Amino acid sequence: MLKGATGWHYRPFLPEDRAHERDRPTICRLAPFETGFEVEVLGEGPHTLHIRPKSTQEPWKIIDMAGPTAVINGLEPDTDYELFAARENDAGQRSRLRYVRTGFYPDRVVNYLHPRDDAYAFSGRYLCSPTLVRTPSGALVAGMDVFEGGGPQNLTLLFRSEDDGATWRYLCELFPAYWGALFTHRGALYLLGTSTENGHVLIGASYDEGSTWTKPTLLFAGGCPKSCGWQRQPLPIITHNGKIVTSIDYGSWGSPTKYGAATLFAPEDADLLDPTSWTISDITYYNKDWPGSPEGDGITLLEGSVYEAGDGRLINLLRMQINNASPSYGKACLLELDPSHLERAPKFLKIIDMPTGANSRTHVLRDPAGGKYWGIGNLVTDPEIPCMRSVMALTVSDDGCNWRVAKILLDYSYLSSKDVGFQYASFIFDGEDILYVTRTAFNGAHNFHDANCQTFGRVKNFRDLS
Repeated sequence: MLKGATGWHYRPFLPEDRAHERDRPTICRLAPFETGFEVEVLGEGPHTLHIRPKSTQEPWKIIDMAGPTAVINGLEPDTDYELFAARENDAGQRSRLRYVRTGFYPDRVVNYLHPRDDAYAFSGRYLCSPTLVRTPSGALVAGMDVFEGGGPQNLTLLFRSEDDGATWRYLCELFPAYWGALFTHRGALYLLGTSTENGHVLIGASYDEGSTWTKPTLLFAGGCPKSCGWQRQPLPIITHNGKIVTSIDYGSWGSPTKYGAATLFAPEDADLLDPTSWTISDITYYNKDWPGSPEGDGITLLEGSVYEAGDGRLINLLRMQINNASPSYGKACLLELDPSHLERAPKFLKIIDMPTGANSRTHVLRDPAGGKYWGIGNLVTDPEIPCMRSVMALTVSDDGCNWRVAKILLDYSYLSSKDVGFQYASFIFDGEDILYVTRTAFNGAHNFHDANCQTFGRVKNFRDLS
């Protein structure tokens, strides 16, 4: 017998064809390192952990878990392992088989998903859409979804850190939820995203910093991965003149115009779970006749960062997909929003040179203390690979138009750009530092695009780099 859902959260979410797993242990978090991994298990314990090298017939190494988490060390580096958790004294109550690969990973691994692991196959096999927020109590909450090209793509995983990112613990799963951005407003935690790729626009709230969530509110109806609908990624969400403002796109990769850019906004004193509080502006599509446009076809705008210009205007800095044009990288498009009439379509302002215009998203925020603009995105160091994502940089601008590299955060350009990627970073200002989470493909990922982990990093004293 099934009862209707009263919330958005699950620990864990399991589709009905896997209902038989609900009373079994669940491995809810993996985080590998050079000679081992961290593991977290849900379910009534105590548990034993069974480990052996993947695809072998070696005897299982059995480890008693003293609690829900364990650190397994002393393993061979750069090796695939398979594992399951079993309820102590009841070997029949065992978790689904999971996989993990030891070895070096840049920054701190929040969560890991082996490309051969089918634990979330009902949504996808790779980790995507990093988002990060500092809650009112001071904890960090990081989110990521699970995707696969052509797959359902509708599950988001949430994790929490009480020690500024040194350790992470599983919170819950949201279903359906994709491309979600976490933000706080008036003491509540929100996630604004979509139901799936090009899907419906959804929002939900948590009043206990991410442990439990309201039912999601449908704001705008969309489509599905293969049809036109709404796309927004975990884009910056700002407040300006009494309104909550962010960017949103409409379209699909299969449509002639690809994607167009719009503005999503609501009064900041409104009930954000009321659909009537929200408005989407008219849509602006790329025009090849705009001054400074690259030469070529198939160019589109998407994944914009809205920020306030020094004179009070609102600007949306958008990724330009130009890998088949000339030039094939190094550009971004600025659209101007009318703060008094956000419902109007954004207006073309200019096309600019962008160091991190590598056919991937740059996350841009204005520093409220220093007034400068900061971004994290990808650099192209090999002109023959305009979509490379193996170099990630912090950039800075005095005016939001003229950008320079402040610091190379990750540079693995000496490895194959087909296998390594650091992409779609989301970041927050945290006192003198910047904290960021990244969709990371490294050490055995399916490819540079299909990431096997989300990682967390810190830029100390970032203003000294300006």
